[in-house]
Amino acid sequence: MVQDCIIVGGGIAGLQAAIQLGRYDVHRILVLDAERGRSVLCRNYRNILGFPEGISGPELRKRGRLQAESLGVLFQTAEVVKAERAEETFKLTDQAGNTYITRTLLLATGITDRIPGIAGMADVLGSTVYICPDCDGHEIQDRDTVLMGAGDAGADMALVLAERARSLVYINHEAIRVTEDRMAKLRAAGIRYETGIISEVVAKQGDRIDAVILEDGRTFAAERGFIAFGGNRVHSDLAGQLGVELSGNRHVLTDPRSKKTNVEGVFAAGDLGVHAEQVTVAMGEGSLAAIWIHKALRP
Repeated sequence: MVQDCIIVGGGIAGLQAAIQLGRYDVHRILVLDAERGRSVLCRNYRNILGFPEGISGPELRKRGRLQAESLGVLFQTAEVVKAERAEETFKLTDQAGNTYITRTLLLATGITDRIPGIAGMADVLGSTVYICPDCDGHEIQDRDTVLMGAGDAGADMALVLAERARSLVYINHEAIRVTEDRMAKLRAAGIRYETGIISEVVAKQGDRIDAVILEDGRTFAAERGFIAFGGNRVHSDLAGQLGVELSGNRHVLTDPRSKKTNVEGVFAAGDLGVHAEQVTVAMGEGSLAAIWIHKALRP
């Protein structure tokens, strides 16, 4: 069956688009979801309207899927590995060799943060250890904070956070070189700089971390943490296969009003695109894309 729109990615942008498209009551919509991404990991979003106490990524995804399904949107667990133009449609192939045909395509495949395998990290990510300073800088206001990162990526994040934290330690987990100008800025900002392999994030209470422990036994007490290891993966391979224009860092370039790409019939929303990488922005982009997909599908 030819779908009117296939959404690749069942995260926040993809789900919001699915809900908006479903509410038109006229389109055949399929969401192909690899069930990964930031929203799978985040334990608590606190910057969303109506959720002052926060909501977890998995819970938000569950509610969004139920809402979309109630509107007739279909979901399938699949990792799409190939995308190609087929006359007036698009043909997608998943890892198992299954194929899907659609008139329009929304790419909402997001990015994957590079997070080394550190004991205890998965239990606190998104609740007391954060990724985005715009989303969660508020959470470290006047708190003792540890920035776990690598090289200049970590240094840059530390400099952004320094004005908010009570105290800040940057632990260069991989001992990747930090440029001299950044080191000078770290010193000027009063940021403590350490190198060493992090072995564990200790959190005995749900509302804070207690310490970050290095392999050599050094322990750094803290209430909050941030990560910035650099080298995040942008999932723009499908876009590239279709000839979609990418930025220098491989994010997808879109028209800001419609979320159209340079390839007719292909749209992109969420962290895959060039934007602020916030959950609320992803929601808005998903809605925008859906509105313009609906326009494109009208006779």
